Amino acid sequence: MMNPLRILDRFSTNHPMAYDAIQAGLIWLVLVFPSNVRPVSDPSFWQLWYWPPALPLEGIGVYTLILATLHMATWVIRRRAPVFAAGVVVVLGLIQLALGPMLIPSMVIIPMMVYNLAKNAPRWASLAGLITGVLAAIAYGLRVIYSPEHYVLTADHPALQTPLTAEERAIQLDFTSTTGDYYLYPAAGTETFESRVVAGIMLTVICALLVLAAWAFGDLARTRKLAVSRLQDRARQLEVEATQERALAAADERNRIAREMHDIIAHSLQVIISQANGGRYVGTTNPQLALDTLDTVADTGRDALHQMRGLLGVLRDTETTDYAPQPGLADLDDLIATVQLNGLHVTLTSSGTPARSLPAGAELVIYRTVQEALTNTGKHAGEDARASVVVRWRPTGVAVTIDDTGGTGETCQTPTTGHGLIGMRERLNLYSGILSAGPRHDGSGFRVHAEIPYEQN
Repeated sequence: MMNPLRILDRFSTNHPMAYDAIQAGLIWLVLVFPSNVRPVSDPSFWQLWYWPPALPLEGIGVYTLILATLHMATWVIRRRAPVFAAGVVVVLGLIQLALGPMLIPSMVIIPMMVYNLAKNAPRWASLAGLITGVLAAIAYGLRVIYSPEHYVLTADHPALQTPLTAEERAIQLDFTSTTGDYYLYPAAGTETFESRVVAGIMLTVICALLVLAAWAFGDLARTRKLAVSRLQDRARQLEVEATQERALAAADERNRIAREMHDIIAHSLQVIISQANGGRYVGTTNPQLALDTLDTVADTGRDALHQMRGLLGVLRDTETTDYAPQPGLADLDDLIATVQLNGLHVTLTSSGTPARSLPAGAELVIYRTVQEALTNTGKHAGEDARASVVVRWRPTGVAVTIDDTGGTGETCQTPTTGHGLIGMRERLNLYSGILSAGPRHDGSGFRVHAEIPYEQN
């Protein structure tokens, strides 16, 4: 079942002016029709706007009705134009202070408008509303002290000349006399300047306290609203940042997959092409060797397919994804054995022992660097080329050097502009590694040198 308070809150948010109009209308009705309401045909009906209700001032009933209605009408626009609505209340209050009488709607709308300014208006308007409300309370108290004709019941007041029934007289006398001379409305004929001073001070303090309380509650609501707004802005900001981070992560993953695919496909196709050409040449003279060559082509293709599945499998959101171990330094022997099937003679040398562990994924980077370098040697170095792979464990990290005895000049420079070396450098940069690639100093071939430091504690 829906909470009624939530329904009201949602209606207030979606239809603010309608909600405020209903509030103003209900308050207007309550103040126009109190428990002792009289028929509209009775002239004393219009006197209910005075405080106290029994105070009859002839000839201004319509004026007081309009003034009180305008006071409550400002509440309808209090959220759309809080400063303007408060300004209208100030103007109406000045008119009321100048002409009288004091109306109940005015006593209600002033603290309500101070609350609204503290909650919905700029800070300067909130403070201005607080100061204006306190000044209004002081002005009202002064008016009671020095111009009591509209606020107190004096001996010569027309109300005393109005014929009343015995019951009405008893009610009026009971209302005006039970609190003595220190009440705002003393008994007829007992009103003095001293009693008006006391009444004015009491009224000023009460009204000022109401204004201060209204402003405090409004400022508290404003603080809560700003806090909620900041939390919502922060949530939106975090959502945007999370979206950006996911986009960057997706881009990094695409780049990683592209580099891995390049290495796998380039190496595997180089082996397949070399073996296929060899099998074609020996097919007529040595059928058994041709069959062995085809077996090598099939094995290389299956291995490449397996690596591709492992690479692309992480993109599938399933629990059955096969996360096969990534190749590392221990797999260099198998890599070199595969390369040698192409006819390229390769030697592997390792020296030293690891002082510390490498960062996670660093061995894969070294493996791919060796794979890419040997693939380039097979493509560009010529039929009689030889290559050597040297792995050195140093106190600061691991270094790997791939040398070949391939061609020079134009042929030798070709790999330096390829995407493979760019991928090597990008991978090594992720682990604070370095890469150098270029012709050897004696011009007898090409050298690729890579280093990766140990993992920092």
